[in-house]
Amino acid sequence: MISLKRREEIVGALRRGTVPQRGLDVLAVGTDRYADALDRELDTVVGGGAVFKAIRGEYGSGKTFVVRWLAERARQQGLVTAEVQISEGETPLHHLETVYRRAVERLATAEEPTGALRSLVDGWYYALENDVLAEGRVSDTDVEALVAATDELAGRRLAEVAKRAPMFPLVLRGYRRALATGDDATAEGLLAWLGGQPHVAATIKRRAGIKGDLDHDGALAFLAGLLAVIRDAGNTGLLLVLDEVETLQRMRSDARDRALNALRQLIDEIDAGRFPGLYLMITGTPAFFDGPQGASRLAPLAQRLHTGFSPDGRFDNLRAVQLRLEGFTIESLVEVGRRVRDLYADGADAPDRIRDRCDDEVIRTLAGSVTGQLGGKVGVAPRIFLKKLVGELLDVIDQHAEFDPRRNDAATVADGELSEIERNARYGGARTVDDIELGDG
Repeated sequence: MISLKRREEIVGALRRGTVPQRGLDVLAVGTDRYADALDRELDTVVGGGAVFKAIRGEYGSGKTFVVRWLAERARQQGLVTAEVQISEGETPLHHLETVYRRAVERLATAEEPTGALRSLVDGWYYALENDVLAEGRVSDTDVEALVAATDELAGRRLAEVAKRAPMFPLVLRGYRRALATGDDATAEGLLAWLGGQPHVAATIKRRAGIKGDLDHDGALAFLAGLLAVIRDAGNTGLLLVLDEVETLQRMRSDARDRALNALRQLIDEIDAGRFPGLYLMITGTPAFFDGPQGASRLAPLAQRLHTGFSPDGRFDNLRAVQLRLEGFTIESLVEVGRRVRDLYADGADAPDRIRDRCDDEVIRTLAGSVTGQLGGKVGVAPRIFLKKLVGELLDVIDQHAEFDPRRNDAATVADGELSEIERNARYGGARTVDDIELGDG
């Protein structure tokens, strides 16, 4: 039975027209066919391996839904997760230091939905202290000796990381000593620097013997260090999702080429075994993988991503580097609508009224109406359909006993509530962002 809090999180997100962060197993429609292949890859990561996966689908095919559904499964297996939305302005892929910073900001565990870096570092040091005490050479009452022995063990555990990023263990050591002396301001500043945050005071950095800020080249080494801390703290790995990589097609050609090369570099580092415990997943539209402004601009990347798809999607190789999402049909749209209706009813004061007034036929009518108002394109309908279902049917039925959607006007989709891609679908323009000519300017 899902909790009241979790139910409201899911319903609230749908009411706002967004994908819920948690509880997606309740709404999952059509994900069963991917579960075995993705679980196999999670097992590889839990066992100390590394995996790269690309999720491919048009806008509205459920890419964000699938990665968040997978993230929940990953956290259940002890992985830490982070979802980063790639964008030209906020998180450009060719600035890996920014990608690293955003990933650290969004670190999530089963216990902490975001911002879990401090608990991970503290958990790592706690595990190291226990290992030191288990050796029997240091007493837990001798704080100085315990800190020194823990620092020594930390140095050994991070020896490989230190070869590529010598400042990584220095910052951790400085953080630990700042905590031991009650200097919380220095500890917080060093933790921020470890997470790639710029503008940390120079006085704080000097106390740890470091200087400057994290750069593009150092980001990959810091990612390896973060993985070591995550796994040593008792977690099984990290699922890092880079969402909407197709947005790099909007960039100037030089920035786009650097972004494509950064992605190629990440894949090669995974293949070289430098990131044990990492599951790196990207999402993108078919135009990114196949089009002239996407991966095909860099031949080595295109070769690594190439996947042969059968004409019949039922026979896709789900273990291939690319996983193709088929997208919603009217039937799957109605099915997810039923699940949302039942979830809502379970937490309502009048559940029977909810189920009676919003029966399957009402849901089907709404799905057909919304899809029709979006040019008949089911693929772009799920967000608006679920927003209308919750906000204009279920909420109103719950609050007004006399309201019956079968005797009231059908839902109307206004231009102001649509994204650019949804408006393009409505008026027969570009179907996705990839259909817009961007040029090389």
